[in-house]
Amino acid sequence: MNPAQEKYAAKTNPEGVTGTLRDALRGADVFLGVSGPRVVNGEDIKLMARDPIIFALANPDPEIMPEEAMAHARVVATGRSDYPNQINNVLAFPGIFRGALDVYARQINEEMKLAAAYAIAQLVTPDALSEEYIIPSVFHPGGAQAVARAVAKAAQTTGVARQLRVDYAHYNF
Repeated sequence: MNPAQEKYAAKTNPEGVTGTLRDALRGADVFLGVSGPRVVNGEDIKLMARDPIIFALANPDPEIMPEEAMAHARVVATGRSDYPNQINNVLAFPGIFRGALDVYARQINEEMKLAAAYAIAQLVTPDALSEEYIIPSVFHPGGAQAVARAVAKAAQTTGVARQLRVDYAHYNF
């Protein structure tokens, strides 16, 4: 492994589990898949902790089809638009770019990315939150504006913005 992979493995696998993907899933709370189609099945999910969370994000064919995962998991998300909880980068990118451009940011830093994530999360109100609605639709009204506003403010707060005065009233695109 390269140094970045070693650092990631140390944080995500402190017990040093080795073996197959099935071995790694045993007792796990969350599966975050960004690999390829159908590498996990329902029997694998059954080995996980109670009420696991499955993010099968390979697209268009996820690591496990949502119907199969839903039979064994508490929350299932996918990259596909034809299932609930679609995880799609379009939720973040228009707003991240708009916010960064509006303040002439010199870079997009971790604080700006986190601000975008929090802005997206806040679009799901407590009364709407459910196993089938953990993330807003890509068509959520005001989503891009909320992300842009949060990113612009984070850029200003962290000192990477070259323009400090922004009229947030214009975020109604």
